[in-house]
Amino acid sequence: MADHYKTQGFVLHREDRLEADRIFSVFTRDFGRIEIFAKAIRKIDAKLKGGIEIFSFSEIEFIQGRHKKTLTDALFLENCKIVASDPEKFEVAGKISSTVEHFVKGSEADEQIWNLLKEVFEKLNSQDFARNKLLYYYFFWNFIAVLGYQPQLFACAMCHQPLHHQHLYFSCKEGGLLCQECAIKEPVAKKINADAVKILRLMLEKNWSILSKVTMAPASKKIVKEISDWQYRYLLDSVAHTQAPQHL
Repeated sequence: MADHYKTQGFVLHREDRLEADRIFSVFTRDFGRIEIFAKAIRKIDAKLKGGIEIFSFSEIEFIQGRHKKTLTDALFLENCKIVASDPEKFEVAGKISSTVEHFVKGSEADEQIWNLLKEVFEKLNSQDFARNKLLYYYFFWNFIAVLGYQPQLFACAMCHQPLHHQHLYFSCKEGGLLCQECAIKEPVAKKINADAVKILRLMLEKNWSILSKVTMAPASKKIVKEISDWQYRYLLDSVAHTQAPQHL
């Protein structure tokens, strides 16, 4: 006999199957990231199609069969219509969802990730887009902090000595900022300015009220993007390596 479950979930991704079926990738409050099969949901008269959609929060019910989870009921809790109707916001939502899918593989509940998704999509669904690109990086740095990769931003990650604001470097390998002396030992470390460091610190302090008002110079915006993208690729490679099968 199949087990029946009920939870809240955020839809990260969807994939069409056959003529009318669909697979949803959902981050749930109680089970972490799961995949749910929705049979015939793309039919015009499908009962379930009005309660679940990409980038929306829904209350969902499903049964756990022998090989898959099958959706039996869905009710919108928060339909992110503004996100869905704005191409630029939709792109940011896609980046957030892809990040979760790339780093969260197992079905394990995580209240911090759940709360972070609720927070950022509430902002994304209501804020002017002028700050929404920054919102992605706000999500990313807090997300990796939850996963245990919070960078050291208040002292040198190698020698643990105080930092000089005019000579700052960032190293993914060492896990944070480096002083000028230690950066010499880490040739791939990237130069970072004090303004970009300030932005990263505000993000990890979750101080959105100040972040939403800060005026960033183009050079600092570029550095935040480059450091964030570099950290993303580095961690993704690290996760892929640790999950790769070991050959005897």
